[in-house]
Amino acid sequence: MIHPIPPAGPEPARAGVPEHGRVPKYYLVKSRLEDLIGDLGPGGRLPTEADLAQRHGVARATVRQALRELLLEGRLRRQGRGTVVAGPKIEQPLSLTSYTEGVTRQGLRPGRTLIGLDRLPADPAMAGRLDVAEGEPLWHLERVLRADEERVGLESTYVPVARVPDLADDFVPEDSFYGYLRDHGVHLGAAEERIETVLATPREALLIGTPPALPMLLLHRRSLDADGRPLEQVRTLYRGDRFSFTLALGAPPA
Repeated sequence: MIHPIPPAGPEPARAGVPEHGRVPKYYLVKSRLEDLIGDLGPGGRLPTEADLAQRHGVARATVRQALRELLLEGRLRRQGRGTVVAGPKIEQPLSLTSYTEGVTRQGLRPGRTLIGLDRLPADPAMAGRLDVAEGEPLWHLERVLRADEERVGLESTYVPVARVPDLADDFVPEDSFYGYLRDHGVHLGAAEERIETVLATPREALLIGTPPALPMLLLHRRSLDADGRPLEQVRTLYRGDRFSFTLALGAPPA
């Protein structure tokens, strides 16, 4: 029988216990807070740092370290001057679907805020990625991604002006770019994607509304149209505490 893997994944055999058997105090507090998080449920408010320190017999600095890790993992979030239990992470499929389709599938309301739509000459690197001449005009579309009005990412798209010449005139920035392409007879055929972990720059952190120290998931995507021609180059920064990615794998050919 195949058992489904829970969203958080199976626990490792030894979990947080190192081979020498000595567990740091903050980790013990963190483990107990994880039980409390399960009891409170999404939106539940945690006691203050002082209350938690007294309850567990540790210094406030120890509690603060445990809370910091849970915040970075997306288990908790700040609300006003307190800390509450966060909801489940947004699962985004690694496929040729738009951000709109991925978020809507989970019952969330997708949204985007336009930062800029500029016309730029292709530099040597981008010209090579999009198979255009150096200096050929490109659209650069930059938008903040939202889910239920919460800022969760920053998307930067480059596409040759020749492929969508009227983008500045008839594209609604809050809408799906892939939907716009389909409406104009341009269909995606394939894509190659690379994922890495990074820290946001000060500008990116300001736009997304996160601390600069929060880990981010950075996706680089190069999409081809149905004829195999390069169509777009996309750089998308997702909050590491709010997103996870899923991919369906098939068996290799015999």
